[in-house]
Amino acid sequence: MAEPTGDRAMPDDQNRLTYAATAAAAAAPPPLAPATPGAKDRTGLGIALMCATSLIFAFQDAFSRLLGSEYPPVLVVMIRYWVFALFVIAMVSRQPGGLRRAVRTKRPKTQILRGALLVVETTLMVEAFVRLGLVGTHAIFTAYPLLIAALSGPILGERVGWRRWLAIGAGFVGILIILNPGGTELNLGAGMAFLCALLFAIYGLLTRHVSRDDPAQVSFFWTGIAGAVTVTVLGIRQWEWLAPVDWIWMAILCVLGIASHWLLIRAYELAEASALQPFAYTQLVWVSFIGVLVFGEVLHMNVVIGAAIVVAAGLFTLWRARVTANRLRSGE
Repeated sequence: MAEPTGDRAMPDDQNRLTYAATAAAAAAPPPLAPATPGAKDRTGLGIALMCATSLIFAFQDAFSRLLGSEYPPVLVVMIRYWVFALFVIAMVSRQPGGLRRAVRTKRPKTQILRGALLVVETTLMVEAFVRLGLVGTHAIFTAYPLLIAALSGPILGERVGWRRWLAIGAGFVGILIILNPGGTELNLGAGMAFLCALLFAIYGLLTRHVSRDDPAQVSFFWTGIAGAVTVTVLGIRQWEWLAPVDWIWMAILCVLGIASHWLLIRAYELAEASALQPFAYTQLVWVSFIGVLVFGEVLHMNVVIGAAIVVAAGLFTLWRARVTANRLRSGE
């Protein structure tokens, strides 16, 4: 579910929001800031790394589903976060100012809330994988950019134009097509998947909010550490030792998590978030293949059609937000 430095600010707030959203599929904190403007254009390589990252994210989700079907999802997430926290500390300590700079935040309560929200979202995501499957969960979860656009008004006080509202409405029609109410019995996992999209949208908006005062390095640190503390409080009572073979799967899951976030960081160093975001949706393709071939899931036509509508609507809202941001910068 893999987002993945220094005090460099992102080019604009929309890039920062898109940047955070890209990590959704990995259900982990966003990566740090992209390369500074004026650097050599290596967008093609950045796109290739994003596609590779999306593939690794898909395998992460497969291992999460495998382990989540045998152990409490919060236990799986807790072990992942312990390893991820070490990764965060190692990454941030190499940046200017190191850990001492990363600890200093102007919005500690919001930073802690972000970390807690992401832990809950990640845990519910694993549970949804088990109940609904990889394909259905991701098809619904792709609605998070639409939720970000819809909630940016009440949460951040931003104006959402009528074109984006039409895209948001179309996206929710796509969700209804996926759910197919009346055609089949609604699965609890579907509700969990939508709740995950909602939680991640709020997390993304809070990321945008704290970015006004805290650099990406600080948010990256607090998301990982606050998340690790939160999931430990929630999950330590459910601790149990994994079977020997399952420790192997868990180790692979953690390695994939570190690899995917490192690749994501590199991708954002090479290309702008707006160029990379469309290719993050390739994860839906990968998880569909894995879900069908490995877990025997069925790819229903209503899911394909609905997911296509949701993705198209999400890409349109991102494009319109980019157009609006460019107009504001140019003073139009």
